[in-house]
Amino acid sequence: MDGQQVIICRCEEVSLEQLLSTAREYQCTARELKLRTRAGMGCCGGRTCRILIEQIVEQATGQVPTHTVSLGYQPPVRPISFQTLGGKSS
Repeated sequence: MDGQQVIICRCEEVSLEQLLSTAREYQCTARELKLRTRAGMGCCGGRTCRILIEQIVEQATGQVPTHTVSLGYQPPVRPISFQTLGGKSS
């Protein structure tokens, strides 16, 4: 397997090659790269690839993340019942 074909965002199946070419073409910030490629927008909410995306932007464009507006991430949302939360069942 070519190193450029390595999948960085497993949830959205975004490869290193896609991220590098997009970052170079548009001189993206990490947030812009996320919006253009959907990397970090899958079911894990960026918990596994967020740091890699920031490193790729730094490598491709030379932009060091300022973290003034960092890539947001959130835990997956799963519905639970009120009973599980400690409520009484009907």
